[in-house]
Amino acid sequence: MASTSSSLLCCSQITPYRPRILVYERKFHDFLAWARATVTSENSSNDDNASSPVPEYAVQLVKQVNFGDLESKRYFIPSQILPNVTFTEVSEQWLVEMNFEKLNSYKNFKCMLHNKFFELNLYRKDPINKHHWTANVARPSNEIDL
Repeated sequence: MASTSSSLLCCSQITPYRPRILVYERKFHDFLAWARATVTSENSSNDDNASSPVPEYAVQLVKQVNFGDLESKRYFIPSQILPNVTFTEVSEQWLVEMNFEKLNSYKNFKCMLHNKFFELNLYRKDPINKHHWTANVARPSNEIDL
């Protein structure tokens, strides 16, 4: 499969859909600022760059046709380099192996120009000891992540 370079978001015209201020607002703001200015490869997941320390959160970017088909589901972790936060794409499997779980914290965006819908979800490292892990529907998985 050939990789193609594209913007993470379809354009700069996306607008919040049912906006609200959340506890994790800064994390969403940092990711959106980075995503608006970033061009990536569709197949750029690089788990080798997802080195220690494990970040405190990850962002899932879901892109789909408005009321239509899912186009992509991608995961990003923040770098530890400040002041400009950048993100590295990781695979869903990396999130599972690092024991991340989905938070009930999300933001939705629409682009009327391109008829696209974007959903941003936050994941965090599960504080529970991995030794005691049991199946958890909050863990990322194509089979359970609706």
